[in-house]
Amino acid sequence: MRLLILIGFFYLCYRAVKSFSMQQYKQSERMERTSRHEIDDVMIKDPYCEVYFPQRTGIKAIINGKEFFFCSKECRDKFLANKGDEAK
Repeated sequence: MRLLILIGFFYLCYRAVKSFSMQQYKQSERMERTSRHEIDDVMIKDPYCEVYFPQRTGIKAIINGKEFFFCSKECRDKFLANKGDEAK
């Protein structure tokens, strides 16, 4: 009788471990499938120095109703200074 209870206990433990590992496998497979088809970020060109960089790391500025992204604050400031010079 003890042997049957022991075998039943080990079988339940085996099923619990197997179920947990299958959930982890399915979750990682689902994440891999979605990440394969998603674009991480868009590369854009700085309007002043013309360097390409990821949009999420850029400095955003709205100038005359248009949206611009710059690779750094320095490029943004130089671009704004040049825009001021062109207006004169």
